Amino acid sequence: MAENRAVWGIDIGQAGLKAVRLKYAAQAEQVLAVAYDYIPHPKILSQPDAIPRELIKQALETFLSRNDITGDLVAISLPGHSALARFIQLPPVESSKVADVVKYEARQQIPFALEDVIWDFQTLGGGIEESGFMLGAEVGLFAMKTEQVYEALRPFTEAKVEVEVVQIAPLALYNFYCYDTLGIRPTTEDEFVAPEEHTIMLDMGTDNTTLVVSNGEKIWIRNVPVGGNHFTRALTKEMKLTFAKAEHLKCNATKSPDPRAVFQALRPVFNDYVSEIQRSIGYFSSVNRDAKISKIIGVGNGFKLAGLQKFLQQNLQYDVERVETFDAVVGDTVLNAPVFQENIMTFAVPYGLALQALKLTKLRTTLLPKEIAVARKIRRKKPWAVATAATVLCGLATSVAGYANAAAKVNKERFGEVESAADSFKSALGSGQSAYESARGTHDGLVEKGTHLVSYLDKRELWAELYRGLNEALPRPVGLQLDEKDLTKMPRINIRSITAQRYADLKTWFDGLREQDKTFLTEAEKASGPQGEGYVITLMGEHYYAPPDVRDRGIIFVRDTLVENLRKPFIKQGDNFVGPVPVAVLGISHPVITDNPPPVKVELYENGVPRTGDGPPGGFRPGLPRPGFPQPGTGPAQPGTGSNLLEPEFTLIERTTFTLQFAWKPTQEKDRVIPDAPAPATEGISPGIQPASDGNPGGVPTGVVPGNVAPGAVAPEAAPAESVPALGQ
Repeated sequence: MAENRAVWGIDIGQAGLKAVRLKYAAQAEQVLAVAYDYIPHPKILSQPDAIPRELIKQALETFLSRNDITGDLVAISLPGHSALARFIQLPPVESSKVADVVKYEARQQIPFALEDVIWDFQTLGGGIEESGFMLGAEVGLFAMKTEQVYEALRPFTEAKVEVEVVQIAPLALYNFYCYDTLGIRPTTEDEFVAPEEHTIMLDMGTDNTTLVVSNGEKIWIRNVPVGGNHFTRALTKEMKLTFAKAEHLKCNATKSPDPRAVFQALRPVFNDYVSEIQRSIGYFSSVNRDAKISKIIGVGNGFKLAGLQKFLQQNLQYDVERVETFDAVVGDTVLNAPVFQENIMTFAVPYGLALQALKLTKLRTTLLPKEIAVARKIRRKKPWAVATAATVLCGLATSVAGYANAAAKVNKERFGEVESAADSFKSALGSGQSAYESARGTHDGLVEKGTHLVSYLDKRELWAELYRGLNEALPRPVGLQLDEKDLTKMPRINIRSITAQRYADLKTWFDGLREQDKTFLTEAEKASGPQGEGYVITLMGEHYYAPPDVRDRGIIFVRDTLVENLRKPFIKQGDNFVGPVPVAVLGISHPVITDNPPPVKVELYENGVPRTGDGPPGGFRPGLPRPGFPQPGTGPAQPGTGSNLLEPEFTLIERTTFTLQFAWKPTQEKDRVIPDAPAPATEGISPGIQPASDGNPGGVPTGVVPGNVAPGAVAPEAAPAESVPALGQ
């Protein structure tokens, strides 16, 4: 049922405070807009010389001085780019256990401990309940770090304003779209049939743009890191203006002396903006193949930028509309006010917040801390609790008086035998309790021993997973390379040995590396080395691959294949029909090349085996007589001539040897952190395989054959350092 009290929806953004006050007229079943306020900040909060906390406090004080909110409910927004939103398809589950399943999924999806975040969830449309089971249900999971929520509430707490609803801005925008555009009402929510076509809502803010795709039932959210400030900064750079003058010129581009120059300076940002939106739409379409997008609705004052609407329409090939009126609310005093009309696009979020506080929206989650909600509920019920306690005390006093009167008439001779029996029973009860505690202690000890015995089961597959991950990271020949007999044309790396050394702190190993060892590390890896207990895995290998481009030869081939693959969370080679193989999520990090001698020339004989020792295959040296055979002719045969039957033909090829090390902090599957990326699992890229495009994240390579690592025994965890058997070709 809709809330009859007036509510304020307040959105404090980078540019200013926007608020709207709504009431619900139950008899007319209409929402009334009774007040609004728009307070721009003196400076944009993201400017270097701005102090956000002071500016927000100043804006809120101005708002409270203009408006009396006594007795009204207040709903505020949180920035969408700081929040986490996940949409999970649940397996068939009992309706009573949906909350337990969602809590388990939350631990997997939220990259922080649940104690450090405030989160909420709601079952969305699409699921049906049958025989006590929920089938095909989709759940929306929303979370934000606790300190960020309290930081957003701080100005209201200091001003002694009680906040009823805390919602992230994209969901407030979704509530606005469902109520005002699609016409979904609480009384018709169950009868609503979602249209096949989806709508994109673009809320262009100061530093970011929130992209929400929905058809009223499904919802998909993405943050685009381009906002109004990016256009302003482009003008300051290209036209050598101050920030304030560039902001004024941006807002009045069509009135400038040279509009063409202004739009020429803004064109790179326009292109970047369209590219980001196209990338988001492409990914949405790849994971929702049946969804069709019909149009784009723009909100936020940043969308008033001259030429933006037309540019988006021409490049995205969708109808682009701007919010110019609110259809589901009445109140001419507010709706026709000049300031409200001028900034109506920025009131979509506070409008959605106020609708949720009135309980008129489809989505009702809130990130209000439970401690605040419980304390507020207790305070509101205190008068009733005092009255109840007073009534109980009066009854208790009357009862005590009656029992005291009866106790005065008790005769010890009449009740002495019964009291003795009660004492005997109490003694027997104490003995039984002691026996129970003793048995319980024995049981707990046995349970602890059993737990200790099975505690190692979770770790027994870690080394096998490491071997499998290394094997999957090695490059493979593809296509015509499968039939190639020339070692120099086969992109393959041979691992000759693996050793593992355990460190109490991996920082010791990392600090001991030379600067030249860190050549192939990324800047982020150099800045923060591994820490804590773990292993350093040492691989010694070689390859003979010589691609046409000499710049890709030698150790560069190792860097572009094996080293890069070790950084990927998941790899799936073409010959792997089981599924992606975890690599970096196993705890692998910071791959370095610690030894890279110059390539050497070795002799490759007819049987395809290079001579890596003092003599060729067969146990004899070219040019020397073989025992038991006639003396060869004078002089050794030239390589490749075959003139001496006792000397096999050979050619000279380059052999590249290397020593590669990386840190490994074994992590059990339940503790692994999957990167917060919306794309499917990353694929391993072997030579000859084209990288994935944006339209096909992590494209699966085809025509790939297995690599060169054969199973071998890895050093046991307890050993400080042991050599692992060499892996064959």
